Amino acid sequence: MTPTARQSSFALCIIAWFALLLQLNLSVGMTAASGKPALMGIVIYLGYFTVLTNLFVALALLLPLVAPDSTIGRFAARPMVQGCAVTSILVVGIVYHLLLRHVWAPQGMQWIADMLLHYVMPILFFLHWLLVLPSHRLPWWAPLVWCLYPVGYLAYALLRGEVLQSYPYPFIDVLAIGYGQALLNALGLLVCFVVLGLILVAVSNARARRTG
Repeated sequence: MTPTARQSSFALCIIAWFALLLQLNLSVGMTAASGKPALMGIVIYLGYFTVLTNLFVALALLLPLVAPDSTIGRFAARPMVQGCAVTSILVVGIVYHLLLRHVWAPQGMQWIADMLLHYVMPILFFLHWLLVLPSHRLPWWAPLVWCLYPVGYLAYALLRGEVLQSYPYPFIDVLAIGYGQALLNALGLLVCFVVLGLILVAVSNARARRTG
């Protein structure tokens, strides 16, 4: 890892972990204020694709920094893993901006957490991937492998929803729209994920050709 990449990773790590810890504190605080146990706040917090993906990105930044020679550090630094992380975090920002930002109006510290998780981290991590990390050739089928992450999340969110009778996003809210529409919505988002992944693969390969 170059000095520039280390500095960029370190700076993004600070932002990512601050945003995640801030949102965790807010989630636990909101559930406590409503008379529910703090554990429920953690359960709610871990139900969101936004939170899990920002955690994914935070680990993808942190592990190569603190354990570059370890198995997990080398795994996190792999271009396939970084590519999955950048595709996923961009989907977080795009989907939030297009589908979810009008659903609520966060204020104060919640607005700060909202901006960091949905806008600042997607933009900065994409720029880090594009401008700072070394370019690598990626196979065209990489987005199909990356799909395992959102598909796994969908299975988790639906199972969690069955248990809690609560779903994190309106477009997969089975109680409100039924399984058919929820799965159809999820399929549409998955197609968008693959298309975005293919675009990023093309960008990465073009960079690799120029520098190689």
